[in-house]
Amino acid sequence: MIEIQQVTKKFEGKKTSVTALKHVSLSVKEGQVVGLLGENGAGKTTLLRTIATLLEPTEGKVSVCGYDTKSSGNEVKKRIGVLFGGETGLYERLTARENLEYFAMLYGLSRHETKVRIDELARMFGMRDYLDRKVGGFSKGMRQKVAISRTLLHDPEIILFDEPTTGLDITSSNVFRQLVHQLKHKGKTIIFSSHIMEEVSMLCDSVAMMHMGELIYHGNIEDLYKSEGSRDLNYIFMSKLVRGNNHHAS
Repeated sequence: MIEIQQVTKKFEGKKTSVTALKHVSLSVKEGQVVGLLGENGAGKTTLLRTIATLLEPTEGKVSVCGYDTKSSGNEVKKRIGVLFGGETGLYERLTARENLEYFAMLYGLSRHETKVRIDELARMFGMRDYLDRKVGGFSKGMRQKVAISRTLLHDPEIILFDEPTTGLDITSSNVFRQLVHQLKHKGKTIIFSSHIMEEVSMLCDSVAMMHMGELIYHGNIEDLYKSEGSRDLNYIFMSKLVRGNNHHAS
């Protein structure tokens, strides 16, 4: 489903060069929910952007559903939904409905499909009261709900979430978690980064841990708990950093 092979990403400046990813290899099977863990600057967002075709790897290769992200970017884009942190990408002068209708048009949805999907998502996220209000006056949580809805509009096979519950209240965060369970039940493949260890424990089949651009662990979450003798993900992550653990589980 997603194959990442020895990917390195360097950002070159006039005087400096920053290596955000260092020889990262990762395989994600269809229907898996993978939690991406790491401190700020660990390379999580760069990795997600590379999968989403927004960045090209300096070295290595990424393929999604058999399509190379470099040579077949448009085919990849048809199959993924993406949400990056606080970058909601919404137009403030348009209403929430108009924003969703605009992106639905870009995805090639028919008018009927668009109406049905917007109604479903508005009901799911409790957006019906402000669906026809301009986004410019929305709270952070309201914007995030619209942005998550935009990500899911075209019913993508693969969904990439970067800190998806940022700005959401407890109720909306719970709705999001229920949504992930529903998407998993439908066989969707999901990768999401989060600082909330409880969220990762609740939702993920496997976990990928990153540190300073390197993948320090990837494997089944239950196997990780057994090997570490603990179910405390925060403790496990910190202890791996201290030990300098470079074990790559499959």
